[in-house]
Amino acid sequence: MSQKRHSVQSSDAVNQTKITSGKGKTMQLLIGPEKAPDFAMRKFTMVPGGGMPKHTNQVEHEQYVLKGTAGIGIQDDTYEVKEGDVVFIASGAPHWYRVHGKKYFEFISVGSNRRDKIEILNE
Repeated sequence: MSQKRHSVQSSDAVNQTKITSGKGKTMQLLIGPEKAPDFAMRKFTMVPGGGMPKHTNQVEHEQYVLKGTAGIGIQDDTYEVKEGDVVFIASGAPHWYRVHGKKYFEFISVGSNRRDKIEILNE
């Protein structure tokens, strides 16, 4: 007998966790290790004027912007991203987020389920 490996659910049914680093950020773990052994899917929401300080992660990120606009710094480059943009951030690359405008900024982030270490860097 094989174990059920698929699922469908509303993202509205997934709890939001407040992220303490940065300003006005929440995260939903939409698909985690209990459903997918290799990858996680997270939805991040940031309030207008919110953001995330410069930091590094040990795992890479693949991101898809759902809503809003933000400045994203990756290493020494700065980008303005908006709905429909895709972002790749390599493991170990310093990066940050700053929300622009009066709309919430939301994006999906897909990455490894490996244990990640986040290090906040001095600006």
